[in-house]
Amino acid sequence: MCLLFCPQCSPITMASSIVLLLVLLLVALSLLSVSANLVSIDCGSSDSFTDENTIKWVGDDEFVSGGKSQVVQTTNGVPRVLTTLRVFSTRKRNCYSIKAEKGAQFLVRATFFYGNYDKKSSPPEFALLLDGNYWADVITSATDLVYKELVYVANGDFIEICLAQTKPNQLPFISAIEIRGLGTDMYSHVDAEYAMVHTRRVAYGATDNIRYPSDDYDRIWEPVEGGDGLVKLTNDLHIIDTSVPDQPPAAAFQYAITTSKPSVSISLGTDLPTDKVPIYIIMYFTEMSQLTTSETRSFEIYIDGKSESDPIVPVYGTVTEMYITNITASSSTNISLVATADSTLPPLINAMEVYYVSGPLTGGTDSNDVTGLGILQDKFSILQEWTGDPCLPSPFTWDWVNCSSDITPVVTALYLSGYGLSGQLPDFSALDALQTMNLADNKLSGPIPATISTNSKLKLVSSGNPDLCAAGATCKTIIPADIVTGEEQQLQHTMQGKTVVATCLTASHHKEGQYPQMVGKYAEVAMNQFEVNIQGQSAPTTPDLTPQQNEERPLY
Repeated sequence: MCLLFCPQCSPITMASSIVLLLVLLLVALSLLSVSANLVSIDCGSSDSFTDENTIKWVGDDEFVSGGKSQVVQTTNGVPRVLTTLRVFSTRKRNCYSIKAEKGAQFLVRATFFYGNYDKKSSPPEFALLLDGNYWADVITSATDLVYKELVYVANGDFIEICLAQTKPNQLPFISAIEIRGLGTDMYSHVDAEYAMVHTRRVAYGATDNIRYPSDDYDRIWEPVEGGDGLVKLTNDLHIIDTSVPDQPPAAAFQYAITTSKPSVSISLGTDLPTDKVPIYIIMYFTEMSQLTTSETRSFEIYIDGKSESDPIVPVYGTVTEMYITNITASSSTNISLVATADSTLPPLINAMEVYYVSGPLTGGTDSNDVTGLGILQDKFSILQEWTGDPCLPSPFTWDWVNCSSDITPVVTALYLSGYGLSGQLPDFSALDALQTMNLADNKLSGPIPATISTNSKLKLVSSGNPDLCAAGATCKTIIPADIVTGEEQQLQHTMQGKTVVATCLTASHHKEGQYPQMVGKYAEVAMNQFEVNIQGQSAPTTPDLTPQQNEERPLY
């Protein structure tokens, strides 16, 4: 075969070779671009490796904090990526954070293989969450892998995949996470505010799974060879034009299924939920051989006995895709392909994808509150173990946070007693809906930020912080002079039944260039509990520190 710079090649052959080489280079660059959007995480492992599909897997250390790595007991015939997992025994939920491009579309797949890692022969059930949305209940198996998959548009710079315990003594775990960047024109019939939750993707007539590198986007096409009354067809062509918007792999069109005669229809399984949901189904067709002038193949899509499409006439060598959307269906809905009256050949199908459409995805917790919590996390590193949306979905908020039940929730309380916080409190005034803050039994010290000391709506508990406005110390509240009036305002401090009165000196009592100061009148008594009580608010009773439960807003 003559390629480039071949002495025996004619100018025409040389030109053809150059064109061919350029085409191959473009294809290679395209594949490299796609591959750069493949993130494959081997949960519970610290090693990297490349599998038999040329997919590079990386360990999960950089994507998650917390959890414990475990090795499955069942390893015979198990792919390497499924031999390890990460299990979580603490917190309401635990999250993986994967860098993403905001506004880009992704396929997200989470895989779970129990493998009797804990030697209890008791596969758990738990909840799977995505970006503050409830995704699915995960019911793991003693012997089989379980995976969940969806397609959605990232709403932020990170994809947050979280696991939450829902039953006592049933610990959530995860074996693998796969993120696949999709083309901009793919799955364009669903608005970006919704997710497409995968239930089935099949290649009819295939004998093995089809995935990367056959599918550039690493969608997994499961083989379905047919059943009673179905006939398997093999394509006459090896090169097929698959340039349709959703870019199915050419390998999915090497085979098809049909029936023995036009009067027999094809009934299609969907694996949809038992309750009706909005659906998005894509069907793919190509004619498998060159038809004679006397042969015609024409059929329609029927749903529960009613035609829902125009006649479909597959084209030899070219892929046709058809959509079913804007209707609801369930596992009991009958979807079939029925030949038209003038068709001499029965219906056929090569491949199909089935999704249901979620409810609107959340926009997340109020952005100002997220900023305020970020300031706290920057100051106190122990709080950085909590990732994902702080409030959503309820009831799986961060363990030390309580939120409102609004569509865009705000943070109403912080429960940080005994978290080992040390140093000064930062200014987190962005948390302007905060009503309760329990900082008891930490090692906080130094000044109280004005955003706390001047907040008449905030109930603050700070017992067990001896260096926070400690005995004999001057505790600057960092209040600008124009906040207070010419009169002294009193803050009531309570400790073990003793009353301590602290006086906030106003502008008339401090030297030029200095901030007002709050000094305890009884220096022998350290401040134990501090309740903000300014601007005429009556002294509050001891605040209720039990977190409130918010209603759950599922993905569907």
